[in-house]
Amino acid sequence: AVRMVESGGGSVQAGGSLRLSCAASGYTFRMAWFRQAPGKEGEGVAHIYTGAGNTYYIDSMQGRFTISRDNAKNTIYLQMNSLKQADPAIYYCAASTVRQATPLLTEFFRYWGQGNQVTVSS
Repeated sequence: AVRMVESGGGSVQAGGSLRLSCAASGYTFRMAWFRQAPGKEGEGVAHIYTGAGNTYYIDSMQGRFTISRDNAKNTIYLQMNSLKQADPAIYYCAASTVRQATPLLTEFFRYWGQGNQVTVSS
């Protein structure tokens, strides 16, 4: 099993920035960020193939959020800039060890972090 430990998050004013981190305890093929806002369906934010470094973002995050990785630390990051009122949620990191390109959907990730709250104030 792969243990995922998240850090970062918190509260920021609209337009501000936050960075989330997620450290994995073992090998991963792909890691991702998801989020869930109160009363809404969870949604994927971005994923990264930890070997090649290829990334994917959902359209509404493109240009504002950046996913990156530090393979020496088995850690991924989510740099969130220009945070909006639509962004508050619990953000979860996730990992898959399956060597396969699959959609950014929860069912394709087996290992999950504990979640971190992100709050945006006006």
